[in-house]
This record gives sequence, structure tokens and C-alpha cells, in this order.
Amino acid sequence: MNTVNAKAKADKNTGFGTNASSYGGRFVNKNGTANVEKRGMHLLQRISWYHTMIDMPGWKFIFIILSFYMAINFLFASIYYGIGIEHLNGISNSGNEWVKFGQAYFFSAQTFTTVGYGHISPSGFLTSALSAAEALIGLLSFAIATGLFFGRFSKPTAFLKFSHNAVIAPYGDITGLMIRTTPFKNTNFTDAEAKMTLGMSVEENGKRINKFYSLELELDKINALTLSWTLVHPITEDSPLYKFTKLDFKNTNGEILVFIKTFDDMFSNTVAARTSYTFDEVVYGAKFEPMYTRSHDNSRTILNLDKLNEFNSFTLE
Repeated sequence: MNTVNAKAKADKNTGFGTNASSYGGRFVNKNGTANVEKRGMHLLQRISWYHTMIDMPGWKFIFIILSFYMAINFLFASIYYGIGIEHLNGISNSGNEWVKFGQAYFFSAQTFTTVGYGHISPSGFLTSALSAAEALIGLLSFAIATGLFFGRFSKPTAFLKFSHNAVIAPYGDITGLMIRTTPFKNTNFTDAEAKMTLGMSVEENGKRINKFYSLELELDKINALTLSWTLVHPITEDSPLYKFTKLDFKNTNGEILVFIKTFDDMFSNTVAARTSYTFDEVVYGAKFEPMYTRSHDNSRTILNLDKLNEFNSFTLE
């Protein structure tokens, strides 16, 4: 296995631990989140429900909202049914018990949403107090749900996609490590900056430790990010990847961390995106295919987002 280039200078301010024996898996997940599981405190103390609801996938968010709505109406319907449906004017005491419960459920839904059609109304102190409490809970619940919906829509997000793989490709007379990214929404990104860090598990004084190296980029800043951007780290004599072979990438435990921040004029805010590539996600001897071309009438540039991950493989000498 190849050793790290002695000319490469290690970073000490990455924020990641250096003890390789205490580290499990990759440093950063593909979606940019830290690959860390927190323990030692109660679940409700170590998890922010607001951040969880804002960041979770859209389908899961809708599922939780609908599940909460159905569950709380079922709870109140059960209480109404337990008090007695004779205290709900408009519900007939005759008929199937499931029909009676269903009518109590729909009365609960009308009260919870404060619609109040008037077909069924409460009578008696307990039923009236319960319906009043449910109406208040409904108002507060919908206010929270509305805030969460607004937070999800208004949250500054970097709508950037990264290629699934990094590649080692020819770069002038040498080779370069290349990673591609592109915007995929109708947003305008300006003043984009990129940073790439290499993390490796190496042996030093008989111990396995994590070492991190800043990878110099051909371009680390661009004025506008409108098309694809291929981040290129030239593998020179000063690079920690100097003289790394295909076999070295296969046998070495390493990870490439990528961080991009850019200004989104739609949010009028700086947004950031992160990802990482383990060495087994690096394709040695490949070159990305072009993503954009001119239109047939030469009036526009066509950016083919489906080509973000396409590359040609070849033998790299």
C-alpha cells in the first residue's frame, strides 16, 4: 500500500477526530450530514423536533401530519363515545355502534378544524368543555403545521447535485482528481466557493490515526454557477495523492470531503452543500462526459442534468 506523500502538509483544524481506532465508517454521509450517532442523553433532549420536521423528506412530513390529524381525531372521538353519544345532539341512538363512533369521529374532525357544520352539537358540561378544548388544540396545531410548512418552503437550500463518483482523469501532463456538481433548480447562484479535504487512515508510530489534507483546486471560486462545475485537484508532487495507483485507492481507507457555499439571490442568502467520496467511490481512469451543448437554433445552452454522473472509462498509464 502506498504511503502519503511526505511533501503534503496535514491539517489539524478539520474538526474530525484523529484516533482512527475510535472512528467507524465514513466521516460524512453522501447527503452531507455527519456520520455521527449521538448517545448518552434522552432522545427528546438530543433531537430538535423542529429541525427534524424541517429536514425530513416531504413524503414523510405529509405522512406525519396526516397521521397526527387522524390519530388525535380518533382520540377525541373515543372520549366523546365514552362520555356517551346521547350528549351529542344530532346523532341517533339507534343503529350500529361503528356508525355512531364514525359520526362522533366526524364531529371531532369538524370541531378540531373549527368548521362546525351544525348538524351535530354538544350538550352537557363535559361534552361542551371537551369540544372547546379540542377547538383550542386544533387552532394551535394548525398554527404549528402552517409554520412548519412555511419553514420548509422558505428554508435556504443549496439546490446542488454532485456526481455519484469522483474520477481520476488526465489533466495536462499529469492527472487530476475530479468531482462534478451542478444546480438543478431554477435558481441563480453567484460567488461560489469550493473546498476539498482528504481524510486518510494512516499508520504512525505503530498506531492508526486519521490525517487530513487540504486539496488545492484548479479553481476554488467562480463568479456564477449556472452550468456544471468540475472541481479539479491537480495531482502534483505536493499532492497527498501523488503516485497513488488504482491499487492504492482500492487498498487505502480514505475519504474526500467536499464543501461548497454560494450566494442564492432568490433567498438573498448564502447556502451550502456538502458531500463525500470514499476511495471505493473514486473511479481510476475515467473522464466526465460534457453536460451542456448549444440548442439546435444556437439561441440557448442546453444543460443535460441526466448526464451529471456519466463518464468514459479508459486505461490510465
